[in-house]
Amino acid sequence: YYSKLFKSVEIDSTFYRIPTKSQVYGYFRSSPKDFVFSAKMPKTLTHEKRLSLELGVKKDLWEYLELLNPLHNAGKLGAILIQLPPSFTYKNDRENLAAFFEILPKEYEFAVEFRNHSWFRDDVWKLLTNHKVAYTVVDEPLLPPEVHVTADFSYIRWHGRGTRPWYDYHYSHQELEQWVPKILDVSKKVEKVYGYFNNHYHGYAPENCIEILEMLNI
Repeated sequence: YYSKLFKSVEIDSTFYRIPTKSQVYGYFRSSPKDFVFSAKMPKTLTHEKRLSLELGVKKDLWEYLELLNPLHNAGKLGAILIQLPPSFTYKNDRENLAAFFEILPKEYEFAVEFRNHSWFRDDVWKLLTNHKVAYTVVDEPLLPPEVHVTADFSYIRWHGRGTRPWYDYHYSHQELEQWVPKILDVSKKVEKVYGYFNNHYHGYAPENCIEILEMLNI
């Protein structure tokens, strides 16, 4: 039913648990040919091992990508989201991030979501651009909703606003309208734009997504 309305979804469950082969084949078989799945990188790599090559994340990465191969080979795999914790800072973790980018296979799309303002630096945008990793544009309390284009695609996530917005925020028409010029501007600079609402608790995500698609005349 979802795929009748939308062309893509972000798989959140892969953050908490690596999927089984049967789950991935289920995604493949139960969705239309042109439907695209983006997927979050497991927290084992991002939060527990903090992208450290010394802790074996290269092996973890390849095992994860191998599981996603049915989607990738069929052209149904979108971007893989590297969501980092707020404690992941430029001062302490830049070397880990740079080394991790070096091992990313070029045939996949990757986007990184920072949750600490220390990453807002020119050398970070250059690092992302050099490795063609998309900066994840966010609407959330922790970071400003700045748009930075660092790859040939863009990745946008709407979490919500206020002091406690996570997963349970309903965007007003006026708040969504503020995003329309940003999306139109970035769409001129990239080949495609992925956009996902993470304010899902009361079904707000599909509602707000439909609203913004209407605003964009899509």
